[in-house]
Amino acid sequence: MSDVKEVLGSYSTDITKTIEEELSTITPDNLEEASVYLTRAGGKMLRPALTLITAEAVGGDKKFALKSAAAIELIHTFSLIHDDIMDQDDMRRGMPSVHKVWGDDVAILAGDTLFSKAFEIIVGTEGTSSNQNNKSLATVADACVKICEGQALDMSFEERFDVTEEEYMEMIFKKTGALIAAATKVGAVMGGASQEVIDTMYEYGRLIGLAFQIQDDYLDLASDEETLGKPIGSDIGKGKMTIIAIKGLVADDSGKLLEILKNENNSQDEIDEAIEILTNCGAIEYARNLAHESVVKAKEVLEILPDSSSKQVLADIADFVLERSA
Repeated sequence: MSDVKEVLGSYSTDITKTIEEELSTITPDNLEEASVYLTRAGGKMLRPALTLITAEAVGGDKKFALKSAAAIELIHTFSLIHDDIMDQDDMRRGMPSVHKVWGDDVAILAGDTLFSKAFEIIVGTEGTSSNQNNKSLATVADACVKICEGQALDMSFEERFDVTEEEYMEMIFKKTGALIAAATKVGAVMGGASQEVIDTMYEYGRLIGLAFQIQDDYLDLASDEETLGKPIGSDIGKGKMTIIAIKGLVADDSGKLLEILKNENNSQDEIDEAIEILTNCGAIEYARNLAHESVVKAKEVLEILPDSSSKQVLADIADFVLERSA
């Protein structure tokens, strides 16, 4: 099994260089600095790396997928900047968020700039057919619409405690999974794959995207504060309707879990009580199993690809999504 973090790092240099080159023409300076800020702050580069690895796994050359990979990362960064503004989050990747440094107005413009640049970059791809470029454009545009739909769904859940599992799975696919699925689909498109393989790689991305978000739900309760970088049970404190909370509310006859989730000023003892309820009713284990099932299915669909080191990396990334601790 490959060291996934090391592999992702090996792809990040070219992606970062491409992004910085594409953003270097932005003026004035404060907009350029705000736009490139999160890229320089680091990050896993999971999505753009998946684009390049998928292009190789389908038998293509990653150089033809590089600009599309950069575009995928720009869309991801755009969504983070706007999320931080909406949620008024002060930190991102261990640094003050863009809106804290430059203010909301410049942060919004930076996000809009990244959004626009993503499409400009794909159009400027050389060495691929217009059909490939158009498919990539359509895929990224579709992901952008889904991200917005997913964010709107997530916001609509804030005052509801009757969210169903089906509604939740739709939300996390759109908010988190859609861009990961787009990343792997675009890689297959730019790698010159058949339509069957392109569709299959979209499904692979969808499945690991679902697992990624469910694992986040799980880690909020099963990790530790030092590793996670935030207090354990913060989702409970915010009354968030995660898959764990949804299953717990169905199973808890006492009404205590609902009472805690509705309370905006819970003590740590109350949060710990909620975690105990969720543990005892099997909701935490259910989420873990659900993420595991998605990863197993993701690895199964990879059988359509010929054996290669890139295919193995895709399988290892699926495992990494489940095995990460933060």
